[in-house]
Amino acid sequence: MAWVALGLSFHITLFLTILKTGCATENDGIMLGATAPGDFIIGGIFPIHEDVAKKYDSFAPQPQPCVRFEDRRLTMALAMINTMEVMNKSPLLTAINITLGYRILDSCSDVSTALRATADFMQQTYCHTGSSAPTCSPPVMAVIGDSYSDTSIAIARQLTLKMIPQISYSSTAVTLSDKARFPAFLRTIPNDRHQIAAMVSLLSTYSWNWVGIVITDGDYGRSALDHFVSQAAEKGICVAFKIILPQSVTNEDVCSVITQTAKTIRKNPKVQVIVSFAKATHMKHLYQELKNQTLRAGESMESMRRVWVASDSWSSSSSVKGNLTLKDMGHIVGFTFKSGNLSSFLEYLNRLEAGGHEYTGNNYFLQEFFRLLNTSKGFGDTELVSEGVNRLREQSHADTVFSVEMAVSAIAQAVASICRSRDCKTPDTVQPWEVLTYMSVCVLYCMVFIGSTWSYKFDSNGDINLGYDVMMWRSDGENIHISDVVAEYDPHTNTFTHPNRSTTQQFLDLKNIISKCSNSCVPGEFKKTAEGQHTCCYECINCTENYYSNKTDMDQCLSCDTAAEWSAEGSSSCTPKTLLFFSWQDGFAVVLLTFSALGIVLVLMVSALFLHQRDTPVVKAAGGPLCQAILFSLVISYISAMLFVGRPNSFQCKARQVLFGISFTLCVSCILVKTLQILLAFQFNPELQEVLQRLFQPYVIVSICVALQVVTCICWLVLKSPFNQTIRHPTTLLEDCHEGSYLAFGVMLGYIAVLAFVCFICAFKGRKLPEHYNETKFITFSMLLYLISWMLFVPIYVTTTGVYLSAVEMVVILISNYGILSCHFFPKCYIILFKKEQNTKTAFRKNLYEYSNKVTESVSVSGSSLSERQSSGQHFNISALSLSVPADDHLKPAEETNCRDTTSCTGLHRGSVTQRCLRRSTSI
Repeated sequence: MAWVALGLSFHITLFLTILKTGCATENDGIMLGATAPGDFIIGGIFPIHEDVAKKYDSFAPQPQPCVRFEDRRLTMALAMINTMEVMNKSPLLTAINITLGYRILDSCSDVSTALRATADFMQQTYCHTGSSAPTCSPPVMAVIGDSYSDTSIAIARQLTLKMIPQISYSSTAVTLSDKARFPAFLRTIPNDRHQIAAMVSLLSTYSWNWVGIVITDGDYGRSALDHFVSQAAEKGICVAFKIILPQSVTNEDVCSVITQTAKTIRKNPKVQVIVSFAKATHMKHLYQELKNQTLRAGESMESMRRVWVASDSWSSSSSVKGNLTLKDMGHIVGFTFKSGNLSSFLEYLNRLEAGGHEYTGNNYFLQEFFRLLNTSKGFGDTELVSEGVNRLREQSHADTVFSVEMAVSAIAQAVASICRSRDCKTPDTVQPWEVLTYMSVCVLYCMVFIGSTWSYKFDSNGDINLGYDVMMWRSDGENIHISDVVAEYDPHTNTFTHPNRSTTQQFLDLKNIISKCSNSCVPGEFKKTAEGQHTCCYECINCTENYYSNKTDMDQCLSCDTAAEWSAEGSSSCTPKTLLFFSWQDGFAVVLLTFSALGIVLVLMVSALFLHQRDTPVVKAAGGPLCQAILFSLVISYISAMLFVGRPNSFQCKARQVLFGISFTLCVSCILVKTLQILLAFQFNPELQEVLQRLFQPYVIVSICVALQVVTCICWLVLKSPFNQTIRHPTTLLEDCHEGSYLAFGVMLGYIAVLAFVCFICAFKGRKLPEHYNETKFITFSMLLYLISWMLFVPIYVTTTGVYLSAVEMVVILISNYGILSCHFFPKCYIILFKKEQNTKTAFRKNLYEYSNKVTESVSVSGSSLSERQSSGQHFNISALSLSVPADDHLKPAEETNCRDTTSCTGLHRGSVTQRCLRRSTSI
């Protein structure tokens, strides 16, 4: 019966109020709400109703009736009431004998209604009549609210006139952080710049760069849109479409806009992620419209599924789903403020359930809540209270309750700080701006009601930035759970952490969803955007040669360091250029080095053999000491050939050509001396022979020839010496030696070639000496081999490039060395080792004697011409063979004597002419 009486009383009061308000002026209206007395009155503005029924029957100012009661918003007001009751009982206020009262009004989610409530707060006093004498409450010292940023902006402009502090628990518009415009505004949550940064970070983490955005019109939505587009662009995220819904839910255009929004979403199937800063009611209608259009088109419900990134305005509102399932809507990832402990508020609801009507006397909102619930359900008194409290428990969200508790705690801390040093019982001793000052500079100790205390502080923008909880809606079949925290966002580090892996797997699996205008360009490609298109809509083009891209979706390819790197078309990295040189590990180099080493060994063995057999006719006939000089030069030449292998350096480039040039000049010079001896031996003119004998100085000739080559090499090294160089090819780096001056290089080789050619001519003339001891044939062949090989080398060297250019010269050097070694020394070694009977003085005399007889016979054949010469008294001698005859001085031609000793001379009688014969050396 008590509830029936309460209902009748409420209807009568409401009827009288409406009658009075209908004909009253703006100042005459009394706004209904929740009130409680206290030394300090704290105002509260909450959007208990979702909208107002705007009917303009008259131009006279009049409040609009509120429509659509919101249970969730009622819990915010109850959280404020509970926190103030707890604070009044806490030592913080009881120690100074101060109590806080409240006056909570409804903004009805309408700016005009909120401004009327603000004007009511700004009155100096509020008096109400009762059964006894009228009582007046103190003025409002601070205001808590509103939820929506648009409403809070309007309220803040009005409260700034008297610097009444305003603390919002959920208004997140960035513009409210501007202290120049809103100096009295504070909030216990971060502003939207941080929430947008968290959203952009989430999109970037999952590589979603083609998204849509839906907002509700107003300062809050416009600000969120501008900041989101700006921050998203910095991360390379493109906004495919921007949809702005009318602010009022009852706006006649809202249905058509929502219909068009659903069409836009369905026409953009590549946009799989949509960011929403819209109101919960708008989202409810949008989901329903998407479902209707999908069914009418005969498509599966999966086609309407998207990933919805929800702002704090609706992320925890279960009313959004309507009659849809989570499978129909898709994935909903919501950002909410950091949560606190709900134990104190739940205890308050328990007391409310136990007390029933005791808590509705001064709370018009509770009265309306129970009345509406009773009208729809028809419960009895007890069942009505229990059902109502259960609904309030379901609509209690820890983040919002925690924000409201911090707001009340901030005011309580400021009042306590002020009243510790003055008497606050006297009216007008404390001004609102003083409360604002203390809240702005002092640390806020937030009572968590579980025995612990957390300390926070408003930053320079008047915000408390604790970060965000990321929730992901989950369905267990019939019910949708919206309070599962899957990640935490730290605004200071811009990172996400996952406190509980068991609840975050579904959140992590979102990476499999693709929301891109174009497929990602893989490494090796770059994005090419057509003119006029979004930067996220592009085609992938392969990087050209010597360019690369090593990440996905790169705007341009990076250039390789072409001095040391290269890349093929479509490469994801640069490849170091292969360093090429005639390496020691090269198979061809190993073969040539083997021949070089073998040559040195053979030369040393021949040198040792010749030293051991230095007194034998064969060694003396081969040149004696000059043989060792030739062998020494061949060793140096073989060593110079080895310098053509390996990674070249400056010293190696200089040494290899100089060593070869000087050593081979020494070799050819010694051979030239031997060939000159042959010419001198065959010179039949005694007078000319005598002159040549005086001029013939073997060591001087060798020294002069070598000195000229040394001068050439010194000039080469001083003026323009060889050096190591790196030749850059497209994919390789070739290291070789540059000869410095190719003219000097040619002069050096040409000089050796001239000496070799002279040797060749001289040796060719003496090719008919005794066969067993004749070197001219071998000299001729070796010089011919040298000249042919170097003649072939020149065109090959000029036309060849690459790693084996050094091998070409090395091969020619080895051919020249082995040619001289084989032709000059191997035949004599063969005689020394295997034909020892021919390496004796007796055998040498016999061979020379046979050759002399052969020459004599050939002379007698030419009788007529010879007779003519004899008749004229001319003589010729075959002084011949002293070169081939081993003598004490084997480099000096034999002297010509008369034939006194018939045992040692051969007399040739042709007519009346007595011929001279060659005296053999006494050393035989």
